[in-house]
Amino acid sequence: MVLPVAMGWRHLLFANWPVAPALVDAHLPAGLEPDTYDGRAWLSIVPFRNVVVRPRGTSARLGFGLPELNLRTYVRCDGTPGVYFFSLDADGVLGVLAARLFHRLPYYNARIEMGLGAKHVRFESERRHPGAPSASFAGRYEPVGEAFAPDPDSLAAFLTERYRYYTTGRRGELRYADIVHDRWSLRPATMTIDRNTLFEANGFEPPAAAPVCYYSPGVDVVTSRSRRW
Repeated sequence: MVLPVAMGWRHLLFANWPVAPALVDAHLPAGLEPDTYDGRAWLSIVPFRNVVVRPRGTSARLGFGLPELNLRTYVRCDGTPGVYFFSLDADGVLGVLAARLFHRLPYYNARIEMGLGAKHVRFESERRHPGAPSASFAGRYEPVGEAFAPDPDSLAAFLTERYRYYTTGRRGELRYADIVHDRWSLRPATMTIDRNTLFEANGFEPPAAAPVCYYSPGVDVVTSRSRRW
C-alpha cells in the first residue's frame, strides 16, 4: 500500500489557456472526459515549489523540498471532477522516482532554478530525464491585484479548486487520489514567458489565446493513497 503524502505548495502560478474540448479529449485515457467552463476546456502550466514533502503523519523534519512545473487539464470521471497531468517536471531524482513508482504520476527529472524577487518569481526548467521528450520553460510571474477567495461558480474556482487527480497505472488502468487543503487565496497575476516547449513536448500546438493567470502564496496539502478506479 502506498503511503499518503503531506507537503506544502508555495509561490504558485496558474497560467491557463482556453482550448477546444476535442483537442484535450484526444489526449485523455479511457474513462476521462474534458471538464469545461463556458464550453471551453483548459490547459494550465503551474510552476511552484514543494516544501516539507513527507509521508503523512511523520515529522516535518523528515520532509524535503523540490521545485516543480506541470502541464495539466481538467477532467471528469463518472461526473466527479479532477485534474489530469500530462507531465510534471521536478528537480529531485529521488522524489521523481518515488512519484513515478508509487503514485503512477508522469514525473520527469529536470534542472530547475526558482528565484524570489521583491515582487516577482523567476522560474527556469530544463528537462534532464533519460529517454523523455525534451521540454523547457523560462519566465517570470508577479501578483498584481488584491487577494481574493474565488466564488464557487467562477472561472478561478474551476481552475484551482480541484480535490482529486487521475492518472493511469502500469497496465493502463485508471487510478486516482484525493487531495485535502484549505481554499486557495488568489491574486491576479502577470506572466512573461521567455521560453516554453511544454505544449509541444506533450503533443499540443501552443494555444493561440492569451492565458488567464492567477498567483497564490500557497497551501498545505495532504493526499490519500493512490487507488484503482
